This record gives sequence, structure tokens and C-alpha cells, in this order.
Amino acid sequence: MKTILNVIWLVLSGFWLFLGYLLAGALLCITVIGIPFGIAAFRIGVYALWPFGYTAVERRDAGAPSCIGNVLWLVLAGWWLALGHIATGIALCVTIIGIPLGIANFKLIPVSLLPMGREIVRTDQPFTAAGTTQRSGW
Repeated sequence: MKTILNVIWLVLSGFWLFLGYLLAGALLCITVIGIPFGIAAFRIGVYALWPFGYTAVERRDAGAPSCIGNVLWLVLAGWWLALGHIATGIALCVTIIGIPLGIANFKLIPVSLLPMGREIVRTDQPFTAAGTTQRSGW
């Protein structure tokens, strides 16, 4: 079922969202200071390309640098990417078939707003690479 949802997602919204993250990552990588943010954009872009079967979990060992990074990310790219998810989610929810895809778009909004200190893992993995068991509630 995940594969079918991922293929439908890819055709209807995943590819365009991926291109948005790719553009944001390329723009952020222009400066040396922006490279970590660009890498985060590329990481989330791959997640937005094929989201079913994966989830984002918080890394409890991220610390204060990820908090500062999230504030900078929110100002630089987070709002625009979140607006893209909102617009795409609303457009997908117009049809009954698109409702699960629209909900998936809405679930990507927190990751697009605050990506630092989060890790993308498969849904069948109970632990993150850092060894924490806390999963995000969305």
C-alpha cells in the first residue's frame, strides 16, 4: 500500500515539492554559512519525494545549535516551504482520493518549518540512529 501511495504522491505533488526543496537547498548552499541549511533542505526534499513508509523523529541530543538553526531556517526558507505544503495539501483535499495525500502534506509542515534536530527514519525502525525511542506525535 505504501508503494501505491508513494507513486500517486510522486505524480500529484511529490515531484514539485522535491523541486522546491532542491531550489531552496541550492540557494542556501551559495554561502558557506548556509551549507548546513542546504543539506537539511536536500534531506527533507528526498523525504517529500517519497514520504510514505518514513517518519521524522526528534533527536534529543541536538541541543542549542539546532534551536538557533531552526530560527534561522524559519526566516530563510521555512515559511515558503510550509506555504507550498499548505497550498498543495488544500488542492489535494478537493477530491476524495486526494484526502490522504493532503493529510500527508499537512504532516510535512512541522518538518518544513523546523527541520534541525530531526531525523528521517523508516516507520518500521523503532529507534533512531542516536538511540532514542521518542517519536514525534504527528
